[in-house]
Amino acid sequence: MEKEEWDNQTSPVELLLLGLSNVPKLRVPLFLLSLMIYMVTMFGNLLIVVLVVTDRHLHTAMYFFLGNFSSVEICCTSTLLLRLLASFLTRDRTISAQGCMVQFFFFGCFAGAECYLLATMSYDQYLAICQPLLYASLMNWKLCLQLAAGSWIAGLLMSTIVMGQFSKLQFCGPNTTDRFFCDFAPLLELACSDTMVLRLVTLISCFLDVVFPSVFTLVSYICIIAAILRIPTTMGRQKAFSTCSSHLIVVTVF
Repeated sequence: MEKEEWDNQTSPVELLLLGLSNVPKLRVPLFLLSLMIYMVTMFGNLLIVVLVVTDRHLHTAMYFFLGNFSSVEICCTSTLLLRLLASFLTRDRTISAQGCMVQFFFFGCFAGAECYLLATMSYDQYLAICQPLLYASLMNWKLCLQLAAGSWIAGLLMSTIVMGQFSKLQFCGPNTTDRFFCDFAPLLELACSDTMVLRLVTLISCFLDVVFPSVFTLVSYICIIAAILRIPTTMGRQKAFSTCSSHLIVVTVF
């Protein structure tokens, strides 16, 4: 098949996302399943945000970060599933190159912010369990705002850097990908220019966005578990564990 090169900065080329909608008989069941997942996710996270904002008893650092995480989860889920639901309804599986890059950019931004927020929440739990006497002075509202804003900004910055390199690529047909959203690896397969710099930048970004926060969270919980095991009474251990249980559930689900 002859390949026609296109410049994504000047030509309105469309991509065909085969994904989950390439089997006509499954279109309605998949739409209903995707819609149910989206509605449950949105309802659960919106409920958390509303409760954190309205209930004064939840105006603590732990629930402040949890509310931020739920907000990011709403944005991340909407970035992926709204486009998928629209394709089920309209039967239009195409997306413009610019639209694909916008989706990829925002997904990377929100996913990175989620990882940083999880690390921030683990640090909050570490201070609460391992430094209880200093917790109130260390984890003040100024620091909470700085950590939350830093998580959002870090995700935005890493995604912007990757997208800056991604936008320099040139692509060739066939313009089809076996995904339901604009993922990184399938898009690279469509590129006909050198991707070495982009791969290197993406590797560094993944380390900073995923590996570093994950290691930080793991180390924090190793210290937390060690501190809990040193508590002499069973009631004390149960109380300490209940303090970090909500964040542990979020980490496990994520």
